[in-house]
Amino acid sequence: MDLKLLKILRCTACYGQLTCHADLTDHKNRVIDGILTCCDCHKTYPIIRSIPRFVEMENYGSSFGYQWNLYKYTQVDKFSGINHSEERFLTETQWTQESLKDNWVLDAGCGNGRFLEVCSRFDCDVVGIDISSAIDAAGELFKERDNVHLIQASIYELPFAKEFFDKCYSIGVIQHTPDPAKSVETLPQFLKQKGQLALTIYERKLVTPLYAKYWIRPLTKRLNQKVLLKSIKILSPVLFPVTDLLFRIPILNKIFKFIIPYANYVDMKKLSTKQRYEWAILDTFDMLSPAFDLPMTEREVRNSLEKVAMKNITRLDNLGLNVIAMR
Repeated sequence: MDLKLLKILRCTACYGQLTCHADLTDHKNRVIDGILTCCDCHKTYPIIRSIPRFVEMENYGSSFGYQWNLYKYTQVDKFSGINHSEERFLTETQWTQESLKDNWVLDAGCGNGRFLEVCSRFDCDVVGIDISSAIDAAGELFKERDNVHLIQASIYELPFAKEFFDKCYSIGVIQHTPDPAKSVETLPQFLKQKGQLALTIYERKLVTPLYAKYWIRPLTKRLNQKVLLKSIKILSPVLFPVTDLLFRIPILNKIFKFIIPYANYVDMKKLSTKQRYEWAILDTFDMLSPAFDLPMTEREVRNSLEKVAMKNITRLDNLGLNVIAMR
């Protein structure tokens, strides 16, 4: 942990400022192991493997911790050799290198850091928070990037000073929280006036509950994670070639994608067949394992943002429910 984070970290119990006692530091004086203590209520928070921990290690996000520690390299541009995450980040935030310069940016739900890796290429400080142990995968991948700061915390109890960040984004995360509307309403309070927010959320339509994954999720989300992943791997030698054919049939492909809950990205030309196979296993597990999968309508997102006085709310013409707004 970089000690400059002390200027923004706050106690989640009383919002008091924190002090740091370091038990182990590295050659850059970053804290590897230590304790954060609230100056007001004296509550303590451990720093483990350079990451401040504001939640228990096991929680509703455990499936994401499991998957991203196994597949930490798969969807990160730096290791995949493609720029898919970069394209999504720039398209779904509408930010540029110049607009990010000297900013403090919050990645709300960073997982293993696929978008954090993109954002941190620019001249800004980016703070990635995640409730799961996926934060450790990010810690391993980006430990040499001095402008990356990682914290294990809940989106509902963010340990930051209010009105601090210039920008905040959350891509593909909100629907996996227990209360998506509350999650949307929580983030803006940590933005400066005129700070910018970018969200991409699964969209709920009339037909969404009929999507095949929602037929089987009541079972799969309760399965042991190792059993579920092994089952997907066993079925993939059949499901991958079958969907590789069915998902390419004009017009009918939309029907097949709707009734077969298998994430074969046949339209992603930049991926090799081997990469698509690995992504299919990872994202099929990702759709079937989370404790929560609660899409929102555009109206619900707008209502939540308007409730906390966000302005210039705009839906972008991208896949999913992609909304940007200003405080």
